[in-house]
Amino acid sequence: MNAAPWPYPRWIAHRGAGKLAPENTLAAFRLGASHGYRMYECDAKLSADGVVFLLHDTTLERSSNGRGVAGNLAWSALSQLDAGSWHSRTFAGEPLATLESIARHCQAHGHWLNIEIKPTPGMDAQTGRAVAREATRLWARDAAHLPLLTSFQPDALAGAREAAPELPRGLLLDTLWEGWQDAATRLGCVALVCNHALWDATSVAQARGAGLRMLAYTVNDEWAADRLIRLGLDGIITDRVDLFAPAL
Repeated sequence: MNAAPWPYPRWIAHRGAGKLAPENTLAAFRLGASHGYRMYECDAKLSADGVVFLLHDTTLERSSNGRGVAGNLAWSALSQLDAGSWHSRTFAGEPLATLESIARHCQAHGHWLNIEIKPTPGMDAQTGRAVAREATRLWARDAAHLPLLTSFQPDALAGAREAAPELPRGLLLDTLWEGWQDAATRLGCVALVCNHALWDATSVAQARGAGLRMLAYTVNDEWAADRLIRLGLDGIITDRVDLFAPAL
């Protein structure tokens, strides 16, 4: 089966440049861009009042000065948090980012985005629908750089497909669980995004046979990147924007 058209660069900055700057913030995306990256990965979820914003964890403690479940707070409260001081003094006061602010950054530079739908538990389908609707609105005038929507949660991808079937989707896997191929087909996915250790000749053949593009996370060592490039992967997600210099 032939794979879908693929406009995206091979090298993708994880959570912006989420080790050298506070992850999922605009500062991280700017730093990734300064290292020559043209595509970024981020995590998106919903505030209590329906704003799509960037955060990896369900709770706020690890990557901000907030407390509790992020999705239980309105954006007016979330927007006042410090999401930079935990990383370093350089980024003290850096706020949480909305998907809209990241979209504007990408569009200003002609860059691409991989949006991982990261629902608050119990909000899978609702979050998938909301993220897809917001992405449709934000990229309405930039069809050449449509984001790739991915998730570990099939219900989130189903919600995204329901809301915006035209946006490309990818299934995230940490294990090759039974039925993943059927799920990817049912969800209309164009890509499979796996823990890099899962990729070998067999899984590559399975993905290619299903017409899926192949991405790997999170690749921070040269030996791992070299192995994946030899296997023919389409996308490599890395924290090490300082180590891997993507060709422009």
